[in-house]
Amino acid sequence: MNVIKTELPEVLIVEPKLFGDQRGFFLETYQSPRYVEHGITRPFVQDNMSRSVYGVLRGLHLQNPLTQGKLVSVLRGKVLDVAVDVRVGSPNFGRHVAVELSEDNRRQLWVPRGFAHGFVVLSETADFFYKCDDFYSPKDELSIRWNDPAIGIKWGVDKPQLSAKDADAPLLADASNLPTYGQI
Repeated sequence: MNVIKTELPEVLIVEPKLFGDQRGFFLETYQSPRYVEHGITRPFVQDNMSRSVYGVLRGLHLQNPLTQGKLVSVLRGKVLDVAVDVRVGSPNFGRHVAVELSEDNRRQLWVPRGFAHGFVVLSETADFFYKCDDFYSPKDELSIRWNDPAIGIKWGVDKPQLSAKDADAPLLADASNLPTYGQI
């Protein structure tokens, strides 16, 4: 597999090795020792999948104090996937990485603990897959406004479809209970 470092050192793009011919393809989506070599060390305990239609934007979400790291990928379709450093005291606080994930490029994005995560669907539909290193905890869930001008994400969709929770999420500057850099 090929691992690409991003502008945010903890966020990684993973390109699994694809073996294909006229019959189709095979790829290994996860093998613990290979990911541990690149700093993804916690065991994954929960897998999730969502299906969304064009223009659906999910995020920006995180949990605290029960934080989660997520290895995400797209099984079908195409999305713009985003990770935002929201760790108070981080030298990269408020900065983001945006990466296209699709069924064609088969890329994965490692979203570490302490980062908010979101994506917008750029294809007719998309099946989105998450491997999480801790369990979903509704009481620990936080949201950050998807279009916070201080973060400046260019989503590529003019009028995304949002949940009520995402539409009403606070700006990063107004968010409370954010994780602290160096304590996760």
